[in-house]
Amino acid sequence: MMVKIRLKRMGAHKKPFYRVVVADSRTPRDGKFIEEIGYYNPLVEPPTIKIDDEKAKKWLENGAQPTETVKSLFKKSGIIE
Repeated sequence: MMVKIRLKRMGAHKKPFYRVVVADSRTPRDGKFIEEIGYYNPLVEPPTIKIDDEKAKKWLENGAQPTETVKSLFKKSGIIE
């Protein structure tokens, strides 16, 4: 089972916000997930990024692969260099 750290889209039409979740790579984008580790709101200025550092590092150590977008959010948050 390939585990990914990715964004799950939430919110109303044209007003998105995202939850950062750990999910099986075979499940749909907004489908079932294993654990929620944070959220990202791009609509406010500056964009809000709130990620639980301990959970994110634990999943990265266990082999979970972040998507490109999540990887850039981790860099902005200081979780990875």
